[in-house]
Order: sequence, then structure tokens, then C-alpha cells
Amino acid sequence: MSSVTPVQTVATTSAETTPPENAIADESPRTQQSESSGSLKRSSTHDADDDDGWQTIERGRAVKKQKKIPGADSSRYPAITFSDKARLQSKINLSMLRDLVLYIFADGPAPQWVSITHRPEFRKIVTIMVPGLEEAMFKKDVDFSAYNTLTADQAIDKLALSTSPDDYYPRALKKDGLPQALKPFADMFPLLWPVRAPGDDKYGKLHSPIGTMLTAPPPKNKDKGAKPDPHGWQDSRTRITEFLATPEELMEHNFPTHPAILPVGERKGKFKDPDGWVHTRVENLEDGDVPEKDIQSGSIAAGREILALDCEMCVTGDNEYSLTRISLMGWDGEVVLDELVKPDKPIIDYVTRFSGITKEMLDPVTTTIRDIQARLLDILNPKTILVGHSLDSDLKALRLAHPFIVDTSIIFPHPRGPPLKSSLKFLAQKHLAREIQKGVGTGHDSIEDAKTCLDLIKKKCEKGKAWATGESQGENLFKRLARAGTAYRATAGPEATGGLPTGKSSAAVDWGDVTRSSCNAATVAISCQSDAEVEAGIIRAVRGDPDGLEVPGGGVDFVWARMRELEALQGWWNRNKLESEDAGGPPATTTSEISYDDAPTVSPLEACLTTLGERLKRIHDALPPCTVFMVLSGTGDPREMSRLQSMQSKFKKEYNTPGKKWDELSVQWTDVEDQALRKAVKVARNGIGFLGVK
Repeated sequence: MSSVTPVQTVATTSAETTPPENAIADESPRTQQSESSGSLKRSSTHDADDDDGWQTIERGRAVKKQKKIPGADSSRYPAITFSDKARLQSKINLSMLRDLVLYIFADGPAPQWVSITHRPEFRKIVTIMVPGLEEAMFKKDVDFSAYNTLTADQAIDKLALSTSPDDYYPRALKKDGLPQALKPFADMFPLLWPVRAPGDDKYGKLHSPIGTMLTAPPPKNKDKGAKPDPHGWQDSRTRITEFLATPEELMEHNFPTHPAILPVGERKGKFKDPDGWVHTRVENLEDGDVPEKDIQSGSIAAGREILALDCEMCVTGDNEYSLTRISLMGWDGEVVLDELVKPDKPIIDYVTRFSGITKEMLDPVTTTIRDIQARLLDILNPKTILVGHSLDSDLKALRLAHPFIVDTSIIFPHPRGPPLKSSLKFLAQKHLAREIQKGVGTGHDSIEDAKTCLDLIKKKCEKGKAWATGESQGENLFKRLARAGTAYRATAGPEATGGLPTGKSSAAVDWGDVTRSSCNAATVAISCQSDAEVEAGIIRAVRGDPDGLEVPGGGVDFVWARMRELEALQGWWNRNKLESEDAGGPPATTTSEISYDDAPTVSPLEACLTTLGERLKRIHDALPPCTVFMVLSGTGDPREMSRLQSMQSKFKKEYNTPGKKWDELSVQWTDVEDQALRKAVKVARNGIGFLGVK
């Protein structure tokens, strides 16, 4: 069954006046049509269920109704139109499609490859990624029964059936020229677009299509003054207090609750530490403040005492970890505390390979966690800032709460956003050019880890907040829409309502646990276990819940979803690592149970495509008027690329093994294999897409 998780609220920034349309967009779609052009304008009337074209926005205050949705023949009906006069010199890519979403709903640049007319009239955008779709499937005489029995070389040459290197213009979709299974596409879309997936042909890499689609570029700097550093930031010496985790962040990242972060009414007489837990002697957050006159000029420590904390743990029960070592290091690099600790319960696993702790080390130890807690309560005071990496785990092992935390896993966010976190080893490699945790089987060194955290934070303070935040690479698309979404008068914008929030709401619908990926930033996250549940989730996200408690009434503005049954049937799923989001998906055994053998007169692939076409058609029929509808494959066939990449990885591992001779390698990698990999990557980067307006 699918599950839904409300994730964030819509931003409430004020909107600017409606931006002017680009020069192309001001033209009428009729004046741009030619025999070689394809109009993406809706051609059917809207359903009678749409309240005669009127929509209302439910808010906590009275608001005006939106303007009446224009009819299909209205002069102000929105359209996305392609013309052979468009600035198209290569295949479009996923970044261009993502920027189209940003242009319509937020602050993205105007597209040059299509014309957008009556932009304020667009109501919703629905984007569905369907890995496994290929252009060769859309040939009328395609033999689906033999489609997936090709050899590796034939699979690579399959691209030549329909695409040449210079053939980057979209192809017209005509019903009589499509196989029966895919005829519904002609009812929804006028054109099939060749789409270039992100990657690097030179180095044989295919980048994540999902990461590209869901990562918005940083907004351009409109300030005409100082120009930013070419790397995306300006060095700006910043006090460490600027990086303190807020009470909200502490709760979000599951830190132990300290009474100082709670409202006053919830502290006295009501707050009680769990059995065996303690909290530091801090009454109020203001107790940590240092008067400005007492702070040395230019000091990044801001008059605070800074201690780096790292702990090692062992296993004492099912999912139960107990403290075995604690290390505290001061700002000057001096070790303040380094003690081994004897757990109260018998140790099941010393996890020496990670902790470095052995039975021989702990046998003579008599120090208990209560002894450590008592010492820490004397060491930590209201002016103390604890720094470390994923400190919530360390504090839970210590059974200790402290309100002043700087966590490197928070201030150095993962490129794809929470709940993902970069490892300390990775951060040290990337930002300090330092190798840590190199011991094989000997575990981590808590002193080394604490020192690494200190050095990362010192460098962050020297560089400033914008450094190493990932913002130079981009911003989560859902966050951008919530932060910078544009409301127009046509959609009951601020001028019409006297203050309607301008952020755009969003929903992510995908297989597996959606909250474990960058989709966590969507307003609503709907987790599914089948394409049928994805279909139902999309329709629900578009229409909204009657009570509006989970999915806002009237539905969300932007929906991103992924269907995966075709991908599994094609053998693309789990054969390569296109993106780490798959870590939150269902196990491979689930996909192997998908069967399309119930229709004996057609092949499983044809049956799957027939079902897919019917699903997409039902979704299309459920969309309200003035909705942008996109379907994307994401990539081309990645199987041969994945096989060669695995072969290359094995070769490198064996080649770098000391004492291993060339003729002893189980895999050989020569220029022949290198050229084959580059060719396979080109195939994997050739996706397709469909774009229309309901």
C-alpha cells in the first residue's frame, strides 16, 4: 500500500509583479504554426466536474476566487509551442526541461527552444519519469517479442534505428504510425523529443537524471556590485556561533532534548530526563551569549569554549549500542578527555572493525557511563559549544543533552539534501585533502575524527556560510518552488487576495520510502510499491484530499513521479547505479515478481507498454485544464554501459593490487574496451521525452 507523508509547508514570501513574457512568448501560437511545427496547446474541452472552470483556494482567511479558467478556444489559453524557427542547435536535455518548470512557476530563465504563451494561466505541472521507454519502441513495425533478445552489440546499434547524430528535432506523433500499445501517446502529446541525459562521454560516466531534474541551478546574482567568487562563494570570516544548530534543527535531526530549547512553560515542573539520562547545566539559551565587548576583534570562536566530541560504541543488544570510548578535544587541538568506558550490559559485538575497541582493551576498565556523565557535567558549561559529526549518535550513547551544537553533517549538507548525509571521511577528502579512517580492521580513531571535525569547522568559519553548502551546484527543486514560486492575478495572486503566499506546493510520488531521498523536500511525499499506486498517488496529489489534512485541498501545484515496472521488465533496474535514490526503493525480488504473461497473444513487453499507456491516459484525463504534462525516460539503455563499468572497476582493483602481474589479471582493459564504454555511454545518454498542455 502507498503511504503519504506531509513534508514541508509552502513558503510565504511576498511576490513581485508579474514578470514580462519573453519576446517569443508574446506571439500568438497560431502565428507560429507551420507545416513542420507542432502545437502543444490543449485541444479538448475541460470536464464538467471542474465547477464550470472555477477554482477556489482554501486558506485560513477569506480570499477571492481565482479567475475563471479559460476555455479551450479562449485567446488566453496557455500553450507551449515548438517552431522550426526556435533556437534549437542540439538535443534538449533534462536541465532545459527542469528550467521550463522553473520558468513557468518560479524564477527560471525563459526557454529559447519553445514558445510559452499566457504563462500566468498555467495551473499545475505534472512530470513523470518512466525509465525503459525508448524511441525505437515508437516504430509502427517494431517486434516487441524480439525487442529484448538482442546481443550487447545489437543493443548498442538499436539507437541507429531512429536517431542520427544530427537528428535532434522532435518527431511528430501520429496515431497511425505508432504500434497499438503506444497509440495513447498520440492523444496526449503532439511530439516525441530526443532528450540528452546528463553525463560525461569522455570519462564514460552517466550522471543521475533524477538528481539533475530535481536540482535547480542557483539564482543569478542580480546585485550589480561585487561579483561572486567563480567557485560560487566569497570568503567571509564568520563566527562559529553562526553555525549553531537551531532548536528546530536539533529536533529535526533527533538530538536528545535539552530543556533550554523548550518553551518556558514546558520546562519547570514538567520536563524530566529519561532514566539514566542527564542534561548540562544551562537554564536558558541566552546563558551562552557573550557580551560583544568581551569578544576579541576578529575572533571566530566568539568568546565561546569549543570542544570537539567523538565516541566509539559497541553492540549490547538488538539495535542497542553502548559507549566504549569518549574523546574530547579543545579548539587548540589539546586533548581534554580520552577515556575507555565499560558498558553496564554484556557486550555482544565489539565492532572492532569500526570502533577499534577490543575485549583486551576493555577488560581492565572500571569507568562507567555514570562516571563520564559526572565529568562532562563539570566540563560543559553554558559557554561551551560541542562540535562533531552526527553528534546526535554520540550524545545518545552518552545519554546526555546539550543545547549548543555545531554538527558537520548539518553545515556540510549532502548534495541531494536531507535525510542523506555525507560521511566524515568524504568531507575530509573533499575539503581538507586528507585521508582518515585508513586502518583496515583496526577501526576509527576518535581523536583523529574529533581533530578532523575541528579543522572542517575552522575552515568553514574562514570561508563563510556559502562555502561547501552545495548551493553553487544547485538547490533542491521542491525547495526552490516553495521559496520562489510566483503567483499571478490569474491564479489569485497577492494583488487579488491581499497577501496569498507565493510559494508553490509540490508532491513526490515514487517507489520505496520517498522520505529517504531528495523528494523529502516536497510538500507531500507519497511512497508506493507498484505503478498502480503511483498512478493513484499522482491523481490524488493533483486533486487533493477532501479534508486537506495531508494533500492540500485542490491539489498541489507541481507533481514529480516515477513509474518503474517497465524499467524492471527491461532489466535496467539494479543493473547499474544511476542514482543512490534506489537505496530507498523496494528490493530486487519485488521487481522480479512483476509479470505480464497473462496476455498470451502479446509479448510481456507489449503488455507492459499497453498498461503504461492506459495509466498515463487515465492520469491525463484526470488533470485539470491548463496543466503542463511531461513524461520522460530519463536515460537510454544503460545495460552495456553498466557491464563495461563493472569490468573496468574490477580491472582497476586488480591492477592496483600489490604483487599482481599483468598476465594474472582476470580482466583486461585496453583501448578496445575503453572505446566500447564510450559508445555505450552515448547510448545510455539518449533518452526521450513528451511535453503537452492539457
